[in-house]
Amino acid sequence: MDPSFIFYLIAVVLVLVGIAGIILPALPGIPLVFAGLLVAAWGDGFVHVGWVPLTVLGLLTLASFAVDVIATMVGAKRVGASRKALWGTFIGSIVGLFFMPIGLFAGPLAGALLGEYWHTRELGRSTKVGLATWLGILLGFALKLALVIAMLGIFAFAWFF
Repeated sequence: MDPSFIFYLIAVVLVLVGIAGIILPALPGIPLVFAGLLVAAWGDGFVHVGWVPLTVLGLLTLASFAVDVIATMVGAKRVGASRKALWGTFIGSIVGLFFMPIGLFAGPLAGALLGEYWHTRELGRSTKVGLATWLGILLGFALKLALVIAMLGIFAFAWFF
């Protein structure tokens, strides 16, 4: 068996787990995708994919951290969410993992809504904050998915051209 096969197998597993990590907040999705692509490049001795595309992929990975935080905060802050709503979003995301797949979407929404309701005791405002926070999370998901697609495209382009 070719030793590079092991590298490629590890790379595929890392990329697939990373893609799952875009949806599952407990997994560092994009860093795992980057690690998988790095292992794949390493598997052939960096012949096909060199330091320039790997640097670009690394920068996109760093950008993903900002995307995650900013997208959620923009949704929440745009409607004036309280700190309790933000904590509720975080806790709801964790609790939602136990009720997959519905919990992935309902957890953050319910957490933000309950956190804001705890803060203001106004159901209408709390609902608005919950929905805005949830939309921010969806925006973050879409942006992270776009980053992963771009990363895979850059890697494929470097590999084949």
